[in-house]
Amino acid sequence: MIIPTLRCPIVFAHGLLGFDRLRLGRWVLARYWAGIPEALASAGLRVLVARVSPLGSVPERAAQLKAFIERHSPHEPVHVFAHSMGGLDARYMISRLGMAERVLSLTTIATPHRGTAFADWGLRRLVPVFRFFFDLFGLSCQAFRDLSVASCRTFNEMVPDVPGVRYFSVAGRFDADWLFPEWALSWRVIEKEQGPNDGMVAISSATYGEDCSVWEGDHVSLINFPHPIARARGRWTDRTPSYGGLVRRLADEGF
Repeated sequence: MIIPTLRCPIVFAHGLLGFDRLRLGRWVLARYWAGIPEALASAGLRVLVARVSPLGSVPERAAQLKAFIERHSPHEPVHVFAHSMGGLDARYMISRLGMAERVLSLTTIATPHRGTAFADWGLRRLVPVFRFFFDLFGLSCQAFRDLSVASCRTFNEMVPDVPGVRYFSVAGRFDADWLFPEWALSWRVIEKEQGPNDGMVAISSATYGEDCSVWEGDHVSLINFPHPIARARGRWTDRTPSYGGLVRRLADEGF
């Protein structure tokens, strides 16, 4: 697949507990987007990979994303590709932090625009149990609250889309089985409350904007994160062509 170029840069924004890359000294242990930015850059696109607080609230992370864009692309507007909570950060940044003229388009990938039932479950079952550890290390639970169904309902009332910015989305569809035990609990909780999902976000919650593409795969496979067992069994999908398709859509829209 030939990936077209765009006139303006693409900014990648990570989700909850995310990062740009994990390092040990000079060694890069992992990249959040696992080769996607590099593939797009090799096709001639200008790519920026943001890093914000992994456990910050949406307003906190949105302010950090704004600062990143202003620092790394001060004279050009950008396109944003945002995974999971990063999509809420970007929407807040555009709507509430005066960035409407700096963002041409936002493509959210598995973002819980209407919340995720698993956040509600976690707030009921897990946060009370682990509250001591959060307090001990000075960590806030607000990020998890921001992903709840009720919080996202309020968020959508307070953070309207901005005319002139193009909004697109990607949702994931995944059926948990014995090869992927890490998703079994969350998948069942969300399936019961919100229907088909990627193990973390329901399709109905991830669907947003003018158009939503549905990719087969779990929540982290959508960012090309490798799964050793899936790769060994031939069930891992390289997402590079899919991201090339997202770029193609923007190019076809005249960007």
